[in-house]
Amino acid sequence: MEQAKLNRLKKIAADVRLDILEEVHSASSGHPGGSLSIADIITYLYFEEMNVDPKNPKDPNRDRLVLSKGHTAPALYAILAEKGFFPKEDLKTFRHVDSYLQGHPDMKGTPGVDMTSGSLGLGISAACGMALAAKIDGKDYRTYAILGDGETQEGQVWEAAMFAAHYKLDNLCIFVDLNGLQIDGPIAEVMNPAPHDKKFEAFGWNVITIDGHDFDQIAAALAAAKTVKGKPTAIIANTTKGKGVSFMENQVSWHGAAPNDEQYATAVADIKATL
Repeated sequence: MEQAKLNRLKKIAADVRLDILEEVHSASSGHPGGSLSIADIITYLYFEEMNVDPKNPKDPNRDRLVLSKGHTAPALYAILAEKGFFPKEDLKTFRHVDSYLQGHPDMKGTPGVDMTSGSLGLGISAACGMALAAKIDGKDYRTYAILGDGETQEGQVWEAAMFAAHYKLDNLCIFVDLNGLQIDGPIAEVMNPAPHDKKFEAFGWNVITIDGHDFDQIAAALAAAKTVKGKPTAIIANTTKGKGVSFMENQVSWHGAAPNDEQYATAVADIKATL
């Protein structure tokens, strides 16, 4: 990837992380850890990969994204605001009473949100439906979904995986955010869903494993996914929970907690230091 593009993406991802922090700090609640871990993936999707237009958010030919791990809505809201779907200053209303930016995405209330989510395990099924609809309607749009690694403990994920392979949904591409932690602790200790790659392969998927913070690897994986015919693609993205914030990285306590004023200032300084 050319350096200018890489620098631009890194700057956008840093801004997204700063906005995530502002959202949860303003609300005094939220889920920063898993939001920070997907910032690079969601940045690449919205600024390089997906065909979306903030001036026409309901375009029937647009690409779709289902944030199956809906508790990481701060990341989705941050990138939608960055893209121009709504004013960035509205991010400060996150989780406030009467705000359209609630704790989990609401497709009826928030511009650019393609699917209401938050009940873990359900998002991939909705994405399968969107992808199948495109096939039936003869449309070229692609559907993407982002799943949490702990979320793959849900049986419905694997029912959907079977469905997607059966219907040869090669217009479906999912990311599994493999940061290794869920609300109760390490996924390997709570209920180990590994190995993700072998399991998706056994269900008939094309599987690619990447560093979820490396834009070159994200780009290469998405490009490769488009060349695969007859099967869906799962991109297993190795990430760091709380990425970019020194005291949040790999700390399960930051799955669903908001920083106080002092912590917020430190976190902002950490992100700005990466630029």
